Amino acid sequence: MTVTGYGQALGAGTILNAISTWKGAAFGLDLKTFARVELSQGDGPIEGSIEENEDMDTTLIENAVGITLDLFNLKMQGTVHTRSEIPHASGLKSSSAAANAVIIATLDAIKESMEPLDMVKLGVEAAKKSGVTITGAFDDACASFFGGVVVTDNREDILFKRIKKDSEVLVFVPPQKAYSSDTDVARSKLIGPWIDMAYDLVIHREFEKAMTLNGFLYCGALGFDTEPMMIALESGIEGVTLSGTGPAYVAMGDSSVLDKVAKAWEKGGTGGKLIRTKINNEGAI
Repeated sequence: MTVTGYGQALGAGTILNAISTWKGAAFGLDLKTFARVELSQGDGPIEGSIEENEDMDTTLIENAVGITLDLFNLKMQGTVHTRSEIPHASGLKSSSAAANAVIIATLDAIKESMEPLDMVKLGVEAAKKSGVTITGAFDDACASFFGGVVVTDNREDILFKRIKKDSEVLVFVPPQKAYSSDTDVARSKLIGPWIDMAYDLVIHREFEKAMTLNGFLYCGALGFDTEPMMIALESGIEGVTLSGTGPAYVAMGDSSVLDKVAKAWEKGGTGGKLIRTKINNEGAI
């Protein structure tokens, strides 16, 4: 007998990248990854496929199924398939969304349940096992699962706060890709004292200022262009940053201001794609 389960999870944008100090903050985007898991009894493999690109590495989604089954001491074989609205390898937390969606789908298939935060931590474990993250991306995973704005300690996997915030978001996705596993951690550590200043802004809920400071610091550390951020600031936005380890940039604000940012980014002639979305406060389940 074959059992089937379904799940979905959100992409996310950065407020504070946790690579430098282990302190992170992120927000859920209304962009989703969808997963379908089909399982049957047996010792065969879990075979993954990704709709956007059949040549993409499926290790993460296969591991996410495997560690979930191991938790319940189940020997099963089958397939896992994902499709996503989130650009891959752009800093928009596609890996966290995939892990969360697959774990939800696997639990749905085997008719088991877990506490939500334990599900997030299982996804972090799958991401670490698959080598797609440096810190474990607990902040990204929480934003992907719970939505809203989250503030975390990625060293201890502690979720300090989850805050609902209504805001539109504009995403600029350059044509190049950037993988978290290739990030220069040593240079990221050097900006720690200034990232701590951004964290103080996060604690006082000055998210736009925090993300903008984060963006300039990480662009400098990781070698990304600050021009998209300057263009956004010139257009009147207060919150704009490099998302994750890039290359995407996210701007948060009012619709009318984001209209100006969109026109300015398009006029900049840098190629890439613009995505208009919003903060999703509902979460994955």
